[in-house]
Amino acid sequence: MNLTTIGIDLAKTSFSLVGMDKHGKVVLRKTLKRAQLLAFVAQCPPCLIGMEACSGAHYWGREFRKLGHEVGIMACKFIAPFRKGGKNDNNDAEAICEAVSRSTIWFVPVKTADQQAALCVHRVRQGLIAERTALINQLRGLLSEFGFVLPKGRYPAQREIPLLLEDADNGLPALARQIILHLWERIKTASEQILAYDRELGKQARHHPVAKRLLTIPGVGEQVASGIVASVPDPTLFKNSRQFAAWLGLVPRQFTTGGNIRLGRITKQGDRYLRMCLVHGARAVIANLKDKQDKVSCWARELITRRGYLRAVVALAARNARLIWTLMVKQENYKVIPVT
Repeated sequence: MNLTTIGIDLAKTSFSLVGMDKHGKVVLRKTLKRAQLLAFVAQCPPCLIGMEACSGAHYWGREFRKLGHEVGIMACKFIAPFRKGGKNDNNDAEAICEAVSRSTIWFVPVKTADQQAALCVHRVRQGLIAERTALINQLRGLLSEFGFVLPKGRYPAQREIPLLLEDADNGLPALARQIILHLWERIKTASEQILAYDRELGKQARHHPVAKRLLTIPGVGEQVASGIVASVPDPTLFKNSRQFAAWLGLVPRQFTTGGNIRLGRITKQGDRYLRMCLVHGARAVIANLKDKQDKVSCWARELITRRGYLRAVVALAARNARLIWTLMVKQENYKVIPVT
């Protein structure tokens, strides 16, 4: 069997495989259980294996590489145009097999187990932040039923909650006080866990040579530095800094026809978490511009005057994304350039 390309539709227990030869003809159709997959792939000649970027894709990618195969992990948006007929496992596997053989498809780099472990810290931390926000909002709604309105902001609200619980004469029923106390304990526990994860991210950033280099960029903190290092194993996968910024969704969307180039808002494609961190970092830099006279600060102030605060924040985030790629490739630290 002249097998050169395999497309695998990943699942929890059942995997659909479609294989093609060098002419693009389907020569293999098979459905395997999870325990059978590695044994079957080990018997196949070295070939290109395509998978959709989903849960478990990086694990299987590492295992297939150990067996001597080349691996291509793709976003689902690149696979859908190649699907023929209705959506089922077999058609999905065939579409994956066709898509992975195209030279213009962008592959997701296969992450190591250590990189995925580092990203686990970011994901769990974000989940705890969302949980804490939901608990505080729930407390706001419950207390408003008894005539208590918490102040705006997380810190003012958290200062007010213990005072309400300690005041025995505020008319809050005992049952409601008990429920609110339980919610408050959950909020404090979540805050402690988030702080522990913040310290872990700081340790990761300080002990990784590339992350330490990225920390020299104004607006790039421990979250961004450790997240970039874990998400981008090889910066040379991107041709230039603009392609890296486009991967993060920080470039304008194009509406071009008949030679007329029109640019819209940023695409917001790619890694949503890293883009959010870069924007928040840029917001912190602009909030502390004051009367700084370096080149970036002067550029940011002029941009705020000309285009507005929010556009300046996004522009600085896009600029930092390009700087990140440049420093990673050139292995240099950021240098502050004064205005001449």
